[in-house]
Amino acid sequence: MRRLITSRGLWLALLAALAAATVVVIARSRRRPVQQASDTSSSIPARTENSQWPPVPILGTPTAEDLQRYGAEKSSVFDRPEFTRFFERGEPREPLDEATRRLLTRWGIAGLAILVLALGTQALESAVFPEPTSEVRWGPCLENTSDSDTACSFEEEEYSLDGDYVSQQSAESEETQDRLDADCRPVGAEPRVRKIDAKVKRAVDRQWQRIEDWLRTNAPRSYRTLGKPGNAKTIAAAEAYMGLRFPDDLRASLLRHDGAVYLKDTWPFGFLGNSNMSVREMRDAWRELCDIDGEDRGDGEFSDPRSEWWDGRMIPVGADGMGDHLVIDSARKDIGDTDHEGTMNFTPRGVRIRSFYALLKTTADTMEKGGSIGYWKPKVADGRLG
Repeated sequence: MRRLITSRGLWLALLAALAAATVVVIARSRRRPVQQASDTSSSIPARTENSQWPPVPILGTPTAEDLQRYGAEKSSVFDRPEFTRFFERGEPREPLDEATRRLLTRWGIAGLAILVLALGTQALESAVFPEPTSEVRWGPCLENTSDSDTACSFEEEEYSLDGDYVSQQSAESEETQDRLDADCRPVGAEPRVRKIDAKVKRAVDRQWQRIEDWLRTNAPRSYRTLGKPGNAKTIAAAEAYMGLRFPDDLRASLLRHDGAVYLKDTWPFGFLGNSNMSVREMRDAWRELCDIDGEDRGDGEFSDPRSEWWDGRMIPVGADGMGDHLVIDSARKDIGDTDHEGTMNFTPRGVRIRSFYALLKTTADTMEKGGSIGYWKPKVADGRLG
């Protein structure tokens, strides 16, 4: 119940209603007057339709002098006619006795005190801990790792380019605008989760199973760096932010493992010597690389996104920790490698890899058969893949 109701105002209203209901229930549950049978030996006359009620006291009605002398208490609010009529059903009831009045008074005071305490607590909390102002930001969450219980999710956040980034773009000259890489400045779009082909999903999971089995047996430390499953909405949000469509095999891989993480003395698992990047790391790296190099070189036929050091249509999927990245060309789907001191090439480690699925399968084959991918050969030392 506490998890379902999160509004403090609603809790206060429920508390006040509970206190009021308690008072009403106690008031309505008091005893009805007992009808006594006629008895010639009784000194109290039986009540009739025309008889006075309540009857005149046997010892007589006290005078004002008597009340003042013996310090009689003032009448309670519960004895007022307008209050008693509210609870009457059918024949009138006898007034509340002293014990019932005290009980109702105590319950009413207790309920009022609880309500005042709750209101005071909320007012004090609001004064000491004011609500933070909302701001547009990207992914303030922990990485989704196998060693963390905190999952990285961007489902409830808004995404947009930072104000400084937009103002810098608007201040650029027309000449510079002509050379800007349009892929680094995508038109904003709403995130949309796309369905993955079932055959592609099964094929990717099959290759990951082979890799996981080999790592679990031969490199258990590297196996523990594999990230937890990713989130489809998170992937869709990254696609919308970058203005790119991730290939199905890449999205299926991210749903299996959202990157990899650093452990003590263990490099995150990845491909061709790179660490496998999470959705958040891919988005951050893409943004950083676009900030560094957001222009196209050459004009017309001399402008080739695949020959430049960086182009916004590339998807970074791996990092070597020294500024170089393993990338996927979102247009052609093949695997490339970008060097921060040179240009991109699409024969990483000296071989051509046509898709991310092909990279997974080639890696699994190489692990199981003890081969190599170009001039990269997996080697295990002390439970770690190197």
